[in-house]
Amino acid sequence: MLTIDAHLDLSMNALEWNRDLRQPVAQLRQREAGMTDKPDRAKGTVSLPELRRGNIGLVVATQIARYVAPDNPLPGWHSPEQAWAQTQGQRAWYNAMEDAGEMVQIRDLAGLEKHLTRWQDGNPNDQKPVGYILSLEGADSLRTPADVETAYNYGLRAIGPAHYGPGRYAQGTDASGGVGPAGQALLQEMERLNIILDATHLCDDSFWEALDYFGGPVWASHNNCRALVNHNRQFSDEQLKELIARDAVIGGPLDAWMMVPGWVRGQSTPEGTNCTLSVMIDHLDHICQLAGNARHIGIGSDLDGAFGKEQSPTDLETIADLQKIPDLLRQRGYTEADVANVMHGNWLRFLRRVWA
Repeated sequence: MLTIDAHLDLSMNALEWNRDLRQPVAQLRQREAGMTDKPDRAKGTVSLPELRRGNIGLVVATQIARYVAPDNPLPGWHSPEQAWAQTQGQRAWYNAMEDAGEMVQIRDLAGLEKHLTRWQDGNPNDQKPVGYILSLEGADSLRTPADVETAYNYGLRAIGPAHYGPGRYAQGTDASGGVGPAGQALLQEMERLNIILDATHLCDDSFWEALDYFGGPVWASHNNCRALVNHNRQFSDEQLKELIARDAVIGGPLDAWMMVPGWVRGQSTPEGTNCTLSVMIDHLDHICQLAGNARHIGIGSDLDGAFGKEQSPTDLETIADLQKIPDLLRQRGYTEADVANVMHGNWLRFLRRVWA
């Protein structure tokens, strides 16, 4: 079944992890054997061949670069200008993949429909370019809100104002506080240009202020449920209901610490916590119970988002295993129409509405 994954940090993996994503996952792991600079070395799950093998024809692919003030202990860049330069390097990688025929950028409705026709023509996927919608995870790299139009012109179609910790335009996971004047100016530009607000990672204060201020389209590309994993990274039922009321789609991520309660980094394991793909279905099903239907859920796997097999479901070897999800949904009683909506239909309905 055609699958859309609404959150992959492909360019980060290519540039910061130095992975040639044109290679099979097995080859990437082999080349990283013995490396210890990052905890997920030799444990990656994502590459362009694996996307094709899993019939994942369209992804939302990120640029990401955090600015950190002198008192911020998180890793990141020491000026917005450095962060901007990093995202431009990431954009250059996407452009290089386009030049090589590996990927194609999707930025409007005509491009979306053309791409879908190609991926549903019945021919093998081997030579098909993977479509990508460009998203910015954390807005710190935008030097001023004026950069939003520059980015829109090169194809940026979604922005998550915050990531982890305090941000220049909004406050993220483990932080507190609203978006303030700078964030409001950013949201105003986004709304003017019809850029999607990705609510993922917004702390509670920033979430409510952003949604009160912003009148444009909203989704949550990769977010699970606080009712199942009690952490501020997840959304409360009240937040999920607000997103449902805004006709948002919420993508289920596959990072184990967001899936199962009580995860301890460096100690917990997917096997020890019984973390399987079915756990993601628990989160998606919780959203469906709040909505009364299956029209607001999808996949936003976040696979290889600074983690690998050591923090992924036990029954997932590579991203191609997203194709196990339809049967898991059927086992829960979801109809064929529901299954299709989860795998691609809800994201497509959202994009067609926003880009019409």
